[in-house]
Amino acid sequence: MKLEKTILASVTMNRDNVTGGSPIYVCDNKEEMDQLAANLEAILDGISHALSDELYIIVKH
Repeated sequence: MKLEKTILASVTMNRDNVTGGSPIYVCDNKEEMDQLAANLEAILDGISHALSDELYIIVKH
């Protein structure tokens, strides 16, 4: 099975702003969020997009 055009994960500092069916990772600060988004991007073979100062999504195009 090949995943395309999907959100693989969300990384946030504010859990109340994110819902959905993909995994949601909640971080305590911006540094932790940046590091986790970068690691997930590499592990999941996706692309990280910052939607706000408190939210990244990892997507597969």
